Amino acid sequence: MNYRRYALGLLLGVNLLNYIDRQVLYAVFPLVKEDLRLSDTALGLLGSAFMVCYMVSAPLLGWLGDRMSRARIAAYGLSLWSLFTAGAGIAPGYGTLLAARTLVGVGEASFGTVSPGLLSDFFPKERRGRILSYFYLAIPVGSALGYLLGGILGQRFGWHAAFLVVGIPGLFLVLPLRFLREPRRGGEEQPLELRDSGCEERLSKRYLRLFTNRTFVTNTLAMAAMTFALGGLAQWVPSFLHRIHNLNVAEGNTLFGVITVVSGIAGTLAGGWLGDRAQRKSLKGYQRVSGWGFILGAPVAAYALLTPSLTGCLVAVFFAEFLLFLNTGPLNTVIVNVSRPEARAMAFAVNIFFIHALGDAVSPTILGFLSDMWGLRSALLITPFVVLVAGFFCFFGTRFIEKDTVE
Repeated sequence: MNYRRYALGLLLGVNLLNYIDRQVLYAVFPLVKEDLRLSDTALGLLGSAFMVCYMVSAPLLGWLGDRMSRARIAAYGLSLWSLFTAGAGIAPGYGTLLAARTLVGVGEASFGTVSPGLLSDFFPKERRGRILSYFYLAIPVGSALGYLLGGILGQRFGWHAAFLVVGIPGLFLVLPLRFLREPRRGGEEQPLELRDSGCEERLSKRYLRLFTNRTFVTNTLAMAAMTFALGGLAQWVPSFLHRIHNLNVAEGNTLFGVITVVSGIAGTLAGGWLGDRAQRKSLKGYQRVSGWGFILGAPVAAYALLTPSLTGCLVAVFFAEFLLFLNTGPLNTVIVNVSRPEARAMAFAVNIFFIHALGDAVSPTILGFLSDMWGLRSALLITPFVVLVAGFFCFFGTRFIEKDTVE
């Protein structure tokens, strides 16, 4: 049990650095723009290059993760993204900064594809929801720290220093991660040996079966809809607070950041706890908890966008984010439960590709285009409807979970 906790703490710490290093760029956007004299298009490409590389490299890294040591792949990924995050701090111009951020995407994809399955194998099946909710606390906390550290360091010492300071700590965790003792694939589940060509052929068929696994497909579509909504809101809500409620940029970002980290922690932990309790009663438990979070969160999000009261808006944003973050542990646990242990890294790789390709890789641009036509408030009002779509896919997927769950 002590080693399990050590593994959880180590992987959580690395995941925290993952999101800090990912988000620090957006905190120093104004400084980079001014220093390098960039257009908004060139500035946006720095973020897009990361996300495209992250998505495209995930399937290959997932394939490797099902054949090689997952701890080794995760460690290589950590060293790569830490070096190139720090490397962005010595980039002399736009081209080298763009290249550095692109390679950060490869490193983070290495970790993202193998770490959920690796962590799950340390713990029994009935505790997976709660354990993964702890692991994914890194999303709100790491993102908030990325904005906070990037803003403070960038303002005081320049954007180069911000990248250097947040990139270097990851290098100290490379060796502990590299020598993490790897559990048996599947944990208490019966593993399948992969040494002969016949098994390789069967494994290839299992990859293809991901696309005919109806629970996996509906779960991925639910997560894509959620990522579309949250990704778009994460970029545009500070601008919404500035334009609609007349907050200055610093006030809007600070308030939104604090609300996100508190509601994100509370919602993620609550979702893991509720999901495990519901799952003990029914195999549909994780999907139901997530689905109800989406269904209840959509009207609260709509109220946050429509109310003329700043206080009402901020309170509603808190509760909307709390309800939406309920899904984090449960829906990722569904992926673990419906994929074979020997193909689990690829399952997460395929999931990563589609939720970002259909989600936050496109939603900020789409919302910006609609904002130019209709105004920001009207454009953002499509996000509650997309959240309802996520809820629909969660409940629709309960029809298939009993058949698709891997025993």
